[in-house]
Amino acid sequence: MLNEQPDLRVVAATGNGDALDKAKKLRPQVVLLDMGLRSQNSLRVVESIKAQFSKAEVVVMDLIPVHADVVNFVKAGVAGFILKDASLDDFLHTIRSVAEGKKVLPPPLAGSLFSQIVEHAVQSGSTDRLLRAVRMTKREHEVIALIAEGRSNKEIAKELHIAVHTVKSHVHNILEKLALHTRLEVASFAHRGGLAKPRSRPQ
Repeated sequence: MLNEQPDLRVVAATGNGDALDKAKKLRPQVVLLDMGLRSQNSLRVVESIKAQFSKAEVVVMDLIPVHADVVNFVKAGVAGFILKDASLDDFLHTIRSVAEGKKVLPPPLAGSLFSQIVEHAVQSGSTDRLLRAVRMTKREHEVIALIAEGRSNKEIAKELHIAVHTVKSHVHNILEKLALHTRLEVASFAHRGGLAKPRSRPQ
């Protein structure tokens, strides 16, 4: 399908885990990579390609990318994402856009709050301030820090002197604002974003 396009040419294809070797030899402008490589860690392949060929743009494919994975791949230097059930038009549009130096998120994420977070990571070149890109209340920051410690809603309520149902409301709002699904994802983001700080223990 790609070779049928007058402005695109496939220089190589591989399923044997030698993408990096072929990239060294052929110096492609765009590398299309499956996020779920069986023989290799896709994220490490991206990091290696970007480290050795900074001018090569990388597009990754997946069925339903997990938000945390998208952030990790953006941090590694990925410029575009394609869903495996994308239409041919979307597929071609992503490849052409990335070749022109643009950043492309999969349609389900485009226009969402999460796309703004990822855009912040792309522009800053780091995910260190990822969580800070989202406006959260002081109380929500406190709840996130406690979630990162593995505290339950009951324990958080006791720590902050608030009702358990209030904690649940804060957790719901945090998940919504960060476009996450589980407390584990919140904890992971908190640690990556520097919001999980060591708490002093009584002597």
